[in-house]
Amino acid sequence: MKKKSWIWVLVFAVIVLAGVAATVGIARGGGVVAVITVDGQVVERIDLTKVRESRDIVIETAYGSNTVHVEPGAISVTEADCPDHICVLMGRLTTDGGMPIICMPHRLMIEIEDDGLDG
Repeated sequence: MKKKSWIWVLVFAVIVLAGVAATVGIARGGGVVAVITVDGQVVERIDLTKVRESRDIVIETAYGSNTVHVEPGAISVTEADCPDHICVLMGRLTTDGGMPIICMPHRLMIEIEDDGLDG
């Protein structure tokens, strides 16, 4: 191969390796954050990738009470004093994302936010 060809092969290899390194860095760099809001105000932000032990958070507001269960990689509403209990029936929200958990009577919303990407 000519010297000029080797240079282009080397440049291409460096670009590919930089792309792979950037992709791996993004995947490892940020966590997956569950954001709990009531009436549009953030109550708590929880990085689900850093949760090691399960715990319950009781959220009491003027609208009512919800028990939020946090476990490694997932979050859910396990109890609510609202009349329909749809938020409890919605199940677990995991680090893979999915539909937010919403309790309309209590104006509670839990959604997954990918903290690893800068927008």
